[in-house]
Amino acid sequence: MKLKENERIDNLQYNNLKIIQNTKGFCFGIDSILISDFAKEIRKNSIGVDLGTGTGVISILLTAKTNLSKIYGVEIQADVAEMAKRSIELNHMQNKVEIININLNEIEEGEGNKKLQRESFDFIVTNPPYKKLKTGKVNKSEYKYISRHELTANLEDFIRTSKYLLKDRGSLYMVHRPERLVDIITLMRKYKIEPKKIRFIHSKINKEPTLILIKGVKNANPFLKIENPLIIYNENGKYTDEIYEIYNMKNIKE
Repeated sequence: MKLKENERIDNLQYNNLKIIQNTKGFCFGIDSILISDFAKEIRKNSIGVDLGTGTGVISILLTAKTNLSKIYGVEIQADVAEMAKRSIELNHMQNKVEIININLNEIEEGEGNKKLQRESFDFIVTNPPYKKLKTGKVNKSEYKYISRHELTANLEDFIRTSKYLLKDRGSLYMVHRPERLVDIITLMRKYKIEPKKIRFIHSKINKEPTLILIKGVKNANPFLKIENPLIIYNENGKYTDEIYEIYNMKNIKE
């Protein structure tokens, strides 16, 4: 496959999967790996949407880790969406993954793709921008700015759209930052998505959490489970056993 300027092909370290990334754009991190593992409990033949798919990495990994029927990756940036489509082709997943170049705010307004119908999906998975506008460092790269800051859609947009797309009792899986947890829970309840499960991610056991994984279920009864924390690194600086397992690298720990 011929690559464009500044593009490279990276190994996802799982089942020989590959991803095309632009070195000048936003490259995926461990948060995408963790949310795809967190959501792998989805039922066989589920149909879902990856809101803000970016490179398509979450959709690709979920397709490999589950028996889902179909997942639609929604991405606002046309060139990023086109790059994700080529990654889907590279991994021969065209029959299960479809990238749709659209602003997620157009979905509920009725201006979106006809395939994204109201209350039609079993699950939503998303790794939305973490930073509110006018907070944190502003990256000069427009690609990175859109990926990191709520420039084209904010947290409420992601949750409201999830409510619109999900079937009754459908699940929303999200990775975000701990400092936004109150916002996330408040907005989930506003849109009738009940928080059911939270897991805190720590770089090391004695460090504060840097990420959270949260699952909500549409129209579910209240009951929240706090799972055991996930630690990324041991004291010696190597990945913990669970991270090796998530990366499917159990045989190369040493």
